[in-house]
Amino acid sequence: MQIAAIQHDIVWEDPQANHTRLAPLIAQAAEIGTEMVVLTEMYATGFSMNSEAIAEPPEGQSVTFLLAQARKHGLWIAGSVPVRDKQEEKPVNRFVLAGPDGENHHYDKRYPFSYAQENEYYRAGDKVITVPINGIRYTPTVCYDLRFNDAYWPVALDTDCYLVVANWPESRRHHWKTLLVARAIENQAYVVGVNRVGVDPNVSYSGDSLVIDPLGEIVAECPPGMEATLIAEIDPNKVAETREKFPFMNDRKS
Repeated sequence: MQIAAIQHDIVWEDPQANHTRLAPLIAQAAEIGTEMVVLTEMYATGFSMNSEAIAEPPEGQSVTFLLAQARKHGLWIAGSVPVRDKQEEKPVNRFVLAGPDGENHHYDKRYPFSYAQENEYYRAGDKVITVPINGIRYTPTVCYDLRFNDAYWPVALDTDCYLVVANWPESRRHHWKTLLVARAIENQAYVVGVNRVGVDPNVSYSGDSLVIDPLGEIVAECPPGMEATLIAEIDPNKVAETREKFPFMNDRKS
């Protein structure tokens, strides 16, 4: 499967502006035969703790945008959205995976970023999902999840590719790149890490979006600090071959 990771800037707390900016980039990816487009964490608002103002209902404009773009271009689209799905509780940081036939899979970020008080404004999700698409098994994760291998290990044998959407600060870009490679090596799976660029009111971002293969080799990367689209192939046969040649996961202990 050909996948496109769009490393993009974000207009702060302005979903409509971001939808307008991203639509032509999605169209460009579709024109070259891409089957999946991955946007960033909180792709339409930025990583804002103003959850009361920016959280949308489950079928709000930012989820609807993903569904509409997926249907229009006949592909899959991923990105995270602040969603209020329970009126009496905090919103969630929801990874949405939208399909061309109206599919709407979602994963709620399990590890809110307490260092930035995300846990005070968004509640944690409580389950992992894996979605089979055209013979490839995708497991979504969001930003800070990357620091916790227990978000990845339990589903490794059922996963060919982890999708990681992020607003990861430039000041810790070495951690971002190192952890992406580590997750690929230890789980013998592809990892697609898509991070934003630009500056929000608090933080600057360098992007450093990567696709890493099951042996931990970087197969595609975006130039840091600029908007760009990364194109790569995800091959489940390479996952199976790697695990057969190096059956390291057989020795894991729970």
